[in-house]
Amino acid sequence: MTSPKTKEYPFYFQTTTVLLGLVLVVFICSVLTDLLVPLAFAAFLSILLNPLCNRLQKWGVSQILAIILTLTIAVIFVSALFYFLSTQIAQFTESLPMLKSKFDSMSHDLQQWIEHKFGIATKKQTGMIQDALNNSQAMVGKTVGTLLGTLSIIFLLPVYMFLMLYYKTLILNFIFEIFKEENSKNVAEILTETKGAIQSYIVGLLIEMLIVAAMNSVALLLLGVKYAVLIGCIGAILNLIPYLGGIVAILLPVLMATVTKDGFTTQLGVIGAYAVIQFIDNNILVPRIVSSKVQINALISIIVVLLGNQLWGVSGMFLSIPIIAVLKIIFDRIDDLKPWGKLLGDTVPTHVKRWGRKPSVSEKIVEGKS
Repeated sequence: MTSPKTKEYPFYFQTTTVLLGLVLVVFICSVLTDLLVPLAFAAFLSILLNPLCNRLQKWGVSQILAIILTLTIAVIFVSALFYFLSTQIAQFTESLPMLKSKFDSMSHDLQQWIEHKFGIATKKQTGMIQDALNNSQAMVGKTVGTLLGTLSIIFLLPVYMFLMLYYKTLILNFIFEIFKEENSKNVAEILTETKGAIQSYIVGLLIEMLIVAAMNSVALLLLGVKYAVLIGCIGAILNLIPYLGGIVAILLPVLMATVTKDGFTTQLGVIGAYAVIQFIDNNILVPRIVSSKVQINALISIIVVLLGNQLWGVSGMFLSIPIIAVLKIIFDRIDDLKPWGKLLGDTVPTHVKRWGRKPSVSEKIVEGKS
């Protein structure tokens, strides 16, 4: 007795179904932002801290006490970081009146130069700036909302992390049981690779951040930029946002040098120093320290970071890379989704697949033979 053939739907029907599914997923993620973002951060950090928790349990510590000790160590580390930054910020706020006065003087000189060079009256320039500020109120409001959301995440994280570490066996058993028994090997491999990828990625980011902060601070101190340590650390934190953070980070020391120093020598020195630091970071630190078992190509990285910003703001920019890395691990293990896994990866094929046929004109152009 022959088994009935599986009904095959037209390509356009399958594509439409997939697109509708993606739209539904994005809509749900957008509506449930306040719930999903803390859960995502908690899941990644729980995976990062799980080895320490397991080690304490192997030493004879009870599960609940091991989780509490693990979270306490993490809180102490984060609190020390915030204390260090707060002391630097306190010194910075003492000089705000002086910096504001210098900035106002520079703005006035710039307006006078624009009026003399381009014939735009000072009042008209002020009006244009005011209009731009009014138009950006929505963006500022969104940024403030994102920051408030980030603060709420900080308070929810310890609770979520404690519960995830406590119920990790229950969660793992659930994941195994929702799939068929013959797929248990693939599920185990996906979970193992996901754990390794997330742990190596986050640990690598922390090490990279410390090294970049040190290089930024030393470079700015040698150049005589005020508040070098604070600006260097902020630049290192911004550098955690792939590709885009480094561009934003360089604006801070350039602006500080412009406000506090005469001429443009220091600004040029800052740009040169940061260019060298970015070269070291991108070609030495990232490949050797940050790179995990999963490699995501630059094009996809930039796209997902921008999409993450649109969906979840600043939190989405930080979460986008580890989430897409987990998706790549899953795609690589499912036959029908392997092409998508290859698209996300950074392995570039040397030729176009033709499946036994002669190369078309377009393929010759791609390969540079026409």
